[in-house]
Amino acid sequence: MRLLPIACLALILAPMAAVAQSAQPAAKAQPDASKPAPPPDVMSFDANAIDKTVDPCEDFYQYSCGNWLKNNAIPSDQTRWVRSFSVLAQRNQYLLWKDLDAAATSPKSALQKQYGDFYASCMDTATIDKLGAQPVEPAWKLIAGLKDIKSLPALMGKLENMGGSDGFFSFGVGIDAKDSTKQIIEVYQGGTSLPDRDYYLVDNARFSEIRKQYVEHMKKMFVLAGDTAEQAAKEADAVMKIETAMAKSFLSRTELRDPQKTYHIYSVADLQKTTPDFAWQTYIKALPIGTFETLNVATPEYFKSMNDLLKSEPIEAWKSYLRWQSLHSMASRMAKPFFDENFAFFAHTLSGQAEPAPRWRQCTIAADRALGEAVGQDWVKENFPPAAKASMDKLVAGLDKALAEDIKGLDWMTDATKKAAEEKLALFRNKIGYPEKWKDYSSIKVNRAQYAANSAHAAIWARNDDFSKLGKPVDEKEWGMTPPTVNAYYNPSMNDINFPAGILQPPFFDFRIDPAVNFGGIGVVIGHEMTHGFDDEGSQFDGKGNLRQWQTEADLKAFHDRTECVADEYEKFEAAPAAGNAQAVHLNGHLTLGENTADNGGLRIAYAALLEALKDEGKTINDKIDGYTESQRFFIGFAQVWCQNAKDAYARQAALTDPHSPGRWRANGSVQNFDEFGKAFNCKKGQPMYPVSTCRVW
Repeated sequence: MRLLPIACLALILAPMAAVAQSAQPAAKAQPDASKPAPPPDVMSFDANAIDKTVDPCEDFYQYSCGNWLKNNAIPSDQTRWVRSFSVLAQRNQYLLWKDLDAAATSPKSALQKQYGDFYASCMDTATIDKLGAQPVEPAWKLIAGLKDIKSLPALMGKLENMGGSDGFFSFGVGIDAKDSTKQIIEVYQGGTSLPDRDYYLVDNARFSEIRKQYVEHMKKMFVLAGDTAEQAAKEADAVMKIETAMAKSFLSRTELRDPQKTYHIYSVADLQKTTPDFAWQTYIKALPIGTFETLNVATPEYFKSMNDLLKSEPIEAWKSYLRWQSLHSMASRMAKPFFDENFAFFAHTLSGQAEPAPRWRQCTIAADRALGEAVGQDWVKENFPPAAKASMDKLVAGLDKALAEDIKGLDWMTDATKKAAEEKLALFRNKIGYPEKWKDYSSIKVNRAQYAANSAHAAIWARNDDFSKLGKPVDEKEWGMTPPTVNAYYNPSMNDINFPAGILQPPFFDFRIDPAVNFGGIGVVIGHEMTHGFDDEGSQFDGKGNLRQWQTEADLKAFHDRTECVADEYEKFEAAPAAGNAQAVHLNGHLTLGENTADNGGLRIAYAALLEALKDEGKTINDKIDGYTESQRFFIGFAQVWCQNAKDAYARQAALTDPHSPGRWRANGSVQNFDEFGKAFNCKKGQPMYPVSTCRVW
């Protein structure tokens, strides 16, 4: 697994665990498996979404999205609904489903048979229901034999080899942050089930109620798996005590964003001294991994506290904890009672989702996650023609030139640092559409009647693929997202920007529409990812992907002053209003700093690239289409990417865990820092979207 966070454009496909504020009826469980209808296309520029009763200089997001917000309720199987990402994701999932469904019925190759059988096993709920608790029984049998803490490392290795989780830490291979030519072992804090450490630690009515509900959920799950009510209560209490103790020693999400705070090279012997009661060599020998002498212990204080916890908690408590880990990780792939209860707490109670996604969509997403580059090969052939890739190459080149010009013109940066920044930009790797070489999943055993086992086999393959990288040269062409994904990312250790085929289509990019809207859509996406190379995290890595300071001290101070302006600005934005027993929640300016910096920089860079593109076509920024200037269409196209309705519960959880700001502030926060917006809409200096004082990094 890649443990160093990559900077993504958005979090959109994975369901998030958020917090419901009021009791709701119990949700239906798995919906029927009826075949889906194709979703509607989304226009890149939607004049009907605009609310002309709103002054764009007062609230540009409401102006650009107001009518869309009124007319687009959140679907019952979603926790938020985003005009661009959500609809395009469902379109891609529908197209992917067509391939999966056809392969499940009439495969035309060994590859299609593999992913078709995987999909079919997920759709076969009758067989899944017959299995009951069987999927966790092998793991629970091993756990039952645990006699003492000394035996814990070997047991954890065995459980991992069965496709289970890492247990109470994350263990995998990653690029050495200070030597990007090397791949090393990294260990991080881990092992809790609630969305963030605050859910365990914050003492208020809202979180206290969630903790009670979580314990009740665990009790119900243990009873479903065969415990008596008394046993289940004891086990749930033990798990809660252990997870709470873990959370107390966690670094915060904001601290985890700082690569300097998560880089600590230890010898295995030194790690053993840190945790004398956990035999690391025993754990390592249980895994199919090569030898190593040093590793990155990303969160050393956590492991020190972990050792104390190993000594203080009785062995029966650890057995309960491991039983819960295996049950929780498997629940969504188990029989209906387990699926229902898992959904009821983690999706319905925590995120406000009214009902599960249709089964076809659940299974499509599962197949994409398990065998993404197998399914993606056929999807790309059908949905991403060579002309689309060529168009993106041209757009990226234009944005690259605009960022280079931006760096040259910065008045706060000295020539020495400008030169280093230009060198880093010149070393960017651009990966567009899909991998040059596809992963080989042929060794993954798939049985049409064993969905849980198939998922475990895929997890074991992915883990072993990760382990196989230890000590080998970095594969610069490897991807971290599957082709149909509606997202993009920047990886600081590879210094590369990655744009899956899934996002390179309307409403982000449409060859039939004017350049202004395309630059406001995919252009800002490209600029966003490029700017991540120079945000508060990415700027700590040089052009070769190594963690080192390449700015002068004076420039570093000027940079920090400017990023603090952005952090302070976004801290004032409200993510969720007061509701019930919950207070209003504001954004965490430092958690969201990298994404906000990228949004602001991406907007400026894309606008500069648009000016050049229009010039090449003999057009100007003031030319009009349907009553809007190209400048106005650029900004509206950008804002409409972020039109979203979200559950209050989702918004509260996202404010704690998501490094991205909500759509309103991604739009308004960016345009209010860019004077060209105020000029485009003839705003008066001092209006909310055209303030006198603004923040700017890039």
